[in-house]
Amino acid sequence: MKRYSFILTVLLAFSAVLAMAQTAEQTVVEDFKPSSVNQPGKEYPMVNSEGRVRVQISAPEAEKVQLDISAVKYDLVKDENGVWTGESAPQDEGFHYYQLWVDGAAVPDPNSLYFYGASRWGSGIEIPAHDQEFYALKNVPHGEVRELQYFSESNKTMRRCFVYTPPGYDENPEKRYPVLYLQHGGGENETGWSSQGHAGLIMDNLIAEGKSVPFIIVMDNGTWAMPRPPRNREGGERPAQWPPQGWADGFMNTLLKDIIPMIDSKYRTLADPGNRAMAGLSMGGMQTRVITLANPDVFSNVGMFSGGSITMEDIEQHPDFKEKVKLLFISYGSREIENPRPGPWGNPKGNTEALKKAGMNTHFYVSPETAHEWQTWRRSLYQFAPLLFKN
Repeated sequence: MKRYSFILTVLLAFSAVLAMAQTAEQTVVEDFKPSSVNQPGKEYPMVNSEGRVRVQISAPEAEKVQLDISAVKYDLVKDENGVWTGESAPQDEGFHYYQLWVDGAAVPDPNSLYFYGASRWGSGIEIPAHDQEFYALKNVPHGEVRELQYFSESNKTMRRCFVYTPPGYDENPEKRYPVLYLQHGGGENETGWSSQGHAGLIMDNLIAEGKSVPFIIVMDNGTWAMPRPPRNREGGERPAQWPPQGWADGFMNTLLKDIIPMIDSKYRTLADPGNRAMAGLSMGGMQTRVITLANPDVFSNVGMFSGGSITMEDIEQHPDFKEKVKLLFISYGSREIENPRPGPWGNPKGNTEALKKAGMNTHFYVSPETAHEWQTWRRSLYQFAPLLFKN
């Protein structure tokens, strides 16, 4: 009997310790502050020093409301006035898309500014980063992000791009500039790099610190219809080539036939391959890979952020790429390296190092403690830009 009593005591003690540990895990630091990307005058959403996101919404007639961020849903609690409040687990530093679920319907948070991602306008939030100074708004000379509407002869449609011109562009009408064509990711559009990515502020600060030569950045819409991947009998995706052959041809034709000639005619560019670069994140990195491999006589500087890599096999099939490309920059978030997505490009770090040994000027960058997200890509641009156009 004493033996059973002892076992029971041990179990109770263990349960108490476990309960205390769970309580400790659930303790929330109450130092929340309004997000920097709230709509004017809105207190919520808020962020605390742990990186937790707290949201609040009035929905008196709703039965269930959740916060959906980083692919995890968190239940909100309703008070006597019909106001729902709740918070997430700590998030990575940087920008995150999120949404609310109200009785099964996904809706933007009416308190946040809206950003285009996941193929719709929705909510976004900033988790303050320890290195956010490199994209902060500072009292330095600023360039301009210009909206440009144009007609595409290739597609017989009106299109739009955004063009960053560096500080001093209008003051010196004789000066010409190199150009970076910078692409967004899947489900995003031409607003992504200047809005979520803060590309203009990153460049303003780099130029002010003397770390980058001034250059123009063109941000266009690379979204293009891709066929759905084939499926096997069980309903899963086949291990066939993905993305399929020719998937980037639509945007490549528009870029080469419409966008580049238009930019060279409307802006004071240095219109030669040595002063032209292309880079992109995720899908935009994959587009960059395809387009620059096929056109090494157009771009001499290449950047791919979380969008595959260039292999030795690619170089064997496209020998001009090795000879004509002066810079190849590949980057990923550290969590992407730890948990790699399947793809046809193998080990990106190994591929990049192999090309360096083969004589190419390659750089491989890893963003610390980030995944497939905007902080990875902001940091990637910050590392990439100073390497460009160093003739």
